[in-house]
Amino acid sequence: MTALSFRQAMGQFATGVTVITTLNDAEPHGMTANGFMSISLDPELVAISIGHKAATLNKIKASNMFGVSILQYEQIDVSKRFAGQIQVDSPFEFEYVDNFPLIPNSIMRTVCEVVEQIEAGDHTIFLGKPKLIEVNEGDPLLFYQGKYRQVEELEVIQKA
Repeated sequence: MTALSFRQAMGQFATGVTVITTLNDAEPHGMTANGFMSISLDPELVAISIGHKAATLNKIKASNMFGVSILQYEQIDVSKRFAGQIQVDSPFEFEYVDNFPLIPNSIMRTVCEVVEQIEAGDHTIFLGKPKLIEVNEGDPLLFYQGKYRQVEELEVIQKA
């Protein structure tokens, strides 16, 4: 198995697209990521996975807090911006919720306190306890086989 074949295999799993944010020295920072999941209902825990080369990694370690904004399909440009795929001269207009930077108009936003860090290969997994959660309407932006996708509702056929 090569790194490329592993990456292609993992690309068979469709994921949502998020922007992970943090606040460090009163400056907001963000990055696009699809390494996000719910971990536990009792207690409520989520996880994010951040690569060791990402500038945001040490900022989350220093702040001990992170935000997750699940993007709507219409927010492809936001994803590309925080992934470094497009350059924009003007600063991003974060929306501050409880003094924490989040992406406006996302379909879900949460601010979490880090409760555990796990070193795993070339990534660090952060377990976070949500301090607030906000859910909004919209269709999610998806990522599958290295491309952005959108949800299409399927008709379910009932067998007799």
